[in-house]
Amino acid sequence: MPYRVPRTPSQKEMRSVLDLAYGDLGEMMLYVHVPFCAQRCQFCEYTVVDPKVGTLNDTQDTYFDALMKEFDLYRDVLQTNGKKLVGFDIGGGTPSMASIHNIGRVMDKAASTFDMDLDSMEVSIETTPKIAANDPEKIKAYYNMGIRRISMGVQTTDFALSQKLGRHDTDYISQARDNIRAAGFESFNVDLMYGFPLRAGAKDKWAETVDATINSMSPDHITLYRMRYKGTKMSHLQERVGLQQVNEQGDAAAKILNNAGYHGWIGKNTFSRTPGNSGCSDYLEKRVVAGIPYIGLGLGSQSFSNYTLAYNLGGVTKRMEQYLKSVELGRLPIQDLYHLSLYSAMGKFCSVSFYFGGINRAHFLRNFGVSLEEAFPDKVKFLLDEGLMEYIDDRLAMTKIGKAHTSGVIALFYAPHVQKHLIDLPGGELDATAYMVKSNYDSSERNPRPYVGNPLPRYERRKFKKRDPRPELSQDWA
Repeated sequence: MPYRVPRTPSQKEMRSVLDLAYGDLGEMMLYVHVPFCAQRCQFCEYTVVDPKVGTLNDTQDTYFDALMKEFDLYRDVLQTNGKKLVGFDIGGGTPSMASIHNIGRVMDKAASTFDMDLDSMEVSIETTPKIAANDPEKIKAYYNMGIRRISMGVQTTDFALSQKLGRHDTDYISQARDNIRAAGFESFNVDLMYGFPLRAGAKDKWAETVDATINSMSPDHITLYRMRYKGTKMSHLQERVGLQQVNEQGDAAAKILNNAGYHGWIGKNTFSRTPGNSGCSDYLEKRVVAGIPYIGLGLGSQSFSNYTLAYNLGGVTKRMEQYLKSVELGRLPIQDLYHLSLYSAMGKFCSVSFYFGGINRAHFLRNFGVSLEEAFPDKVKFLLDEGLMEYIDDRLAMTKIGKAHTSGVIALFYAPHVQKHLIDLPGGELDATAYMVKSNYDSSERNPRPYVGNPLPRYERRKFKKRDPRPELSQDWA
């Protein structure tokens, strides 16, 4: 079987591979992507169509019509009616930008296409402060549909910074919180983001953001996202943010959250105050910890089984035309389908597992028929000998030292050619970890590698420049 499954008009090879990967499964998970936002934020790397198009009702209705057809295509190929859904996320983009009717269509279609029991599974959806504050009927409608987890992207309570990033949430936070609670949600997550450039001499307000989120919103869970610059309008700023800054911000947030009763494993970026709850959606937890296969529906979505990885059309272009045409022709809207070797599949499982700060050894054995230590003896020995990971119950878990070197630890499980590519990339810090061992380390003395720059993302390419839907950066970041 070739690594990249051939694309043909009949999709015979693709359908055969998917049937082998998913056909015998008794349970699986589902992700549905809604690629619409009021505007594209400066930090966004996700599949979001141009807001000038995506905010139109006709565009959204056309897209959801295509989603319904994609549900049917997978039902016919994989016989999904007999497969139990054990995790289901509706993400984006901003799925709450869609009408109540269209989200209702997704919920109804999932129920008719899969074996879906809302009493045994928590469905999750995403919103923004502005929508949650201004449209309480929509938030209540989600709860009435059976959705029980809601995640709100706040990113920062430093609203001067927020406006630079293209967000305008100042007046909505409190009302959004009240409307979410009034609707009945008892699993309320807030997303925060760190790792933005700091101006010389300016105060770092990250700790204040974490404190303010706890005190003013009192969510059940808080998820911390480290800024990823590739593919964003801020990509040229990545060299201004070093490892020391992001590690110190991550550690500061963990300390504040722990003191406030929010807990999470070392290396895991979601903290919860609900006993026995990871804070993540069922879909994400089972995907990361147990490696339960899932399919992703919608523009640019990813699907993953123990031996396959697929990406839908539109992930690169951020445009809907190819996706819509493919579904209209009765073809699965897959851009690329990869058949993974056993070694690649095991490495993928491990690298994804670090979202929860470690690898579940029992699930690894169940999925691949060999132990983690048999599959990666040298890597496991190195991680243990260097104090980067340790055994905790049935997990190979990140230590505090390992967390400070997260990217390097994860990269141990990448394919050799990917590791070489990362090493050869321009930029970076030669002495990124010097501050950890030198008590008098002066970060101004660090010697960065010569920065050449990354390839321009789509919206920065010259031929697309006039169509960039995102607002301009403020002068101090431009």
